[in-house]
Amino acid sequence: MDKAPSAGAGERCRIYESGALHRVTGDFIRPGGIVLTDRALSFCSFPPGARVLDVGCGAGATVEHLITVYNLNAVGVDPSPALLEQGRRRRPGLPLLEASGEDLPFDDGVMDGVFAECTLSVMGSPDRALAEIWRVLKKRGLLVVTDVYARNPEGIAALRRLPPAGCLTGAMSRDEITEKMSLHGFEILLWEDHSRLLAELAARLIMVNGSLDALWRNSACDAAQCLEIGETVKRSRPGYFLLIAGKKG
Repeated sequence: MDKAPSAGAGERCRIYESGALHRVTGDFIRPGGIVLTDRALSFCSFPPGARVLDVGCGAGATVEHLITVYNLNAVGVDPSPALLEQGRRRRPGLPLLEASGEDLPFDDGVMDGVFAECTLSVMGSPDRALAEIWRVLKKRGLLVVTDVYARNPEGIAALRRLPPAGCLTGAMSRDEITEKMSLHGFEILLWEDHSRLLAELAARLIMVNGSLDALWRNSACDAAQCLEIGETVKRSRPGYFLLIAGKKG
């Protein structure tokens, strides 16, 4: 079932609030930026006015994109007051709410689509989040997930023990993700590997930080922890995927 949560929501948000990632990724704090969001939207074909939710919206860049480019009735939730405030300063009136993916403040069956872009792996309880997403989706509603996954499942246990809380520490295997989707009433309609986007982001982070070791040191770890992080991440062979699933039942 769920991975053992090793950090509270505040600690899990800190890496995204620090600005270190934002300086490299811009407003879309994930590999590929808006590329996979647009790819998912081309597959889902939501009609104008469709109600969609971005779970773990951060400063709301995707919510703004969904509203201004696709004319969708979009709303975002995130547990970080700091990130939500950034979004409200950038665009006053943007529909952003403080809430976690495990406790969504919406009635049953009201969403045509839900996005969880590089956020499921950061949640303390992905199972609770998937149950909540299933609850708020309409019948035949669509779930869009992009995230990091471990291409070597044997490296997952060590990932869970890493000191910084983030998407790498919560990465699952493809089989584990597939099993969770089925367990929570979703049928996978599309799975695409986009590990190249993760490699490109890693390369940019290394360029900005000077080296891979310096990148880990900027995560506030000591020399021994940096070595452990580097070896553990390498052994897990992290990849990146786009998944689109339909609500069954």
